[in-house]
Amino acid sequence: MVCRSSRANEQFAFTNFYMATSIAEAILQAAHELRTAGVPEARREAGSLMGHALQQDRSFVLAHADDLITTEQEVRFREYLEGRKKGKPLQYITGRQEFFGLDFEVNTDVLIPRPETELLIETALKLSTGLDSSPFICDVGTGSGCIAITLLHELRQFPDSRATAIDICEAALAVAKRNAARHGVGERIDFVVSDCFAELDPRVAQFDLIVSNPPYVKADAMEELQREVRDFEPRMALEAGVDGLSVVGRLLKDAGAFLKTGGYLLFEIGFDQSGLVNEMVDRNTWKLLDIYKDLQGISRTVLLQKLG
Repeated sequence: MVCRSSRANEQFAFTNFYMATSIAEAILQAAHELRTAGVPEARREAGSLMGHALQQDRSFVLAHADDLITTEQEVRFREYLEGRKKGKPLQYITGRQEFFGLDFEVNTDVLIPRPETELLIETALKLSTGLDSSPFICDVGTGSGCIAITLLHELRQFPDSRATAIDICEAALAVAKRNAARHGVGERIDFVVSDCFAELDPRVAQFDLIVSNPPYVKADAMEELQREVRDFEPRMALEAGVDGLSVVGRLLKDAGAFLKTGGYLLFEIGFDQSGLVNEMVDRNTWKLLDIYKDLQGISRTVLLQKLG
């Protein structure tokens, strides 16, 4: 009986994978591997990885299913596939995520924008268009910049609208700056490295609207997150102390000094935090206008107004 060495077995598996060299066959084999690795929507993910390897969109992949792929494309596809099997999010492999109809660069320095955060955008836009003048916006913990950038992009009818985007992570701000330039709003945003409001001067920075998607995961709940989130997304953008509300508490305490009277504070919370947040609100500083529910019926976005 002849036994292959471990290296020989790996080479055999690699060669066997590429016996199927059409786009469709490679995707079919990859989908099987992803499914075995516990990746949901394996067929769709395999197709997206193939599109990225080919540097083509999904429609091209579907229309050219019988085309053969080159050795270089095969190797690239396999690299992406192995990363996804280990749990690396598709968005970090492609370096892209769509948010509110816009394409954003993402990497492991920033949180991947979520669909539920679009509720925050919709609410902020309604507030901004109701103001008497072009809004001055502050985005706390901007990450990829998706909130501030999207708001200014959608407020094109107010060309004098501006934003200050702050983040404690300088690498995250580098990503946000590139995204702002991509969407033509870079000259309307000031990027500041800051731990919440620490580097801002309330005598100068008086905003109409402060928005934030802060970290709100409890420390002991981090291990319960799916591996794509737990093992790859930046921990500082997720975890916020024992109750998950350490950063929300800072927003409630400090944001008022940086808001005009009648200005708004709008931020996202976790699925089970609305009751606690309601109790944390200082009624001498804030009027709680609403806690909006997302499409799953989860209390998600808190809206406060600064009292005079």
